[in-house]
Amino acid sequence: MSSVCVVGTDATMVYDALHRVVEDALGGLDPAVALEDFSVRDAAGPGEPVVPAVLEALYTPAFLVERRVVVVREAQALGAAEAAPLLEWMAAPTPATVLVVAVVGAKSNRLVKAAARVVDVAVGSRASERAAFVRTTFESYRVTVDAATAQGVAAVVGDDVARVDALARTLQSIYGSAPLRFEHVAPYLGDAGDVPAWDLTDAIDAGDAALALEVARRMLASHRRSGLQLVAVLERHYLNVARLEGSEARTREAAAALLSMSPYPAAKALALADRLGAARVATAVAWLAEADLALKGGESYGGRDLESDLDLTELTVIEVLVARLARLSAGARR
Repeated sequence: MSSVCVVGTDATMVYDALHRVVEDALGGLDPAVALEDFSVRDAAGPGEPVVPAVLEALYTPAFLVERRVVVVREAQALGAAEAAPLLEWMAAPTPATVLVVAVVGAKSNRLVKAAARVVDVAVGSRASERAAFVRTTFESYRVTVDAATAQGVAAVVGDDVARVDALARTLQSIYGSAPLRFEHVAPYLGDAGDVPAWDLTDAIDAGDAALALEVARRMLASHRRSGLQLVAVLERHYLNVARLEGSEARTREAAAALLSMSPYPAAKALALADRLGAARVATAVAWLAEADLALKGGESYGGRDLESDLDLTELTVIEVLVARLARLSAGARR
C-alpha cells in the first residue's frame, strides 16, 4: 500500500475516514517518529508552498521505524502544476513510505485516479446503502450490531450520515465489542437527521398525506432546512410540472431536454403534469405563493413549541401546504 486517497463530498466524513486510514497505515508505530502530516491550506508561511515539504518527507528514507506515513490534507486545493510531482512519486513510490491524501470533492480528481487504493466515503441515498454504511463504520470500530439495528440507525440519521463515525466511537468507548440491539444505541442517536427532498415530493405526488406530513416534520425538526427552503423545494417541483403541462413534450427525453435535468426525474414530472392537469397545477402554484407570503410575515400562529423547539407558524404553514398538495394529488388519482 504505497498510496491511499480518501475522497468524498462531506469534509467531516473524509477526515473521520482519514483518521482510521492513518491509524491502519501506522499499525502501532509511534506517530511522533513515523508520521508527517501536512495541510495544503496551512503552509509553513505566507505564500510558501507546501508541496516541497511534502516531497522532502516522501523521499526521506524511514529511520528508526519500518515505514513512514505522509499525510496531505485538503489536496483538492492543489493545482495541476503542484500535484504533478506527487503524481510522479505515486507512479514510482519510495519503499517503506505510505502517502495518504485527503480530497474533499469529486472522484475525478487526478490524485484520486493515481492512488493505489481509494477510500470513497460517499453514501447513496437509498436506505440499504445507508444501513450498509452504518454496519461498515461500526465494524471499523469493532462495534457489533445486527442488520435490524443498523437499519434503525440509518433510518434515524437519514442524510446526516456524518454523525455515524462519532456515534460508533461513543458506543465503542461504552460497550466495546459487546453485541448491541437498537435499544442500546437509541439513547445516543440524538434528533432525526434530514432526508432527501424527493422523499417529500414522492409522498405528496403519491397522495399520501400522512407520510408527507411525517417527512415534512422530520425535515424541519432536523434544523437543516427552514420552512422557506421547503417551500422553495416544492416551488421548483411544481414549476417544472407547470412547464410540462400543455407542452409538446411527450417522452422522458423531451421532458428532460425542456427542463434541463436527467430523464428519470423529468419522467416523474411529466407523469404528474399529465395526471394533475392545468387547473390543479395552477391551484398548487397558488397555494405555494400563499405559503411563501405567510412565512415571510403574512401569518403568525405563535412562537416556538417547548417540546419540539419548532416554530409554530412555520410548522403550521408547512403542514397545511403539504396536506393540501397531497390531497390534490390523491384527488387526481381517483
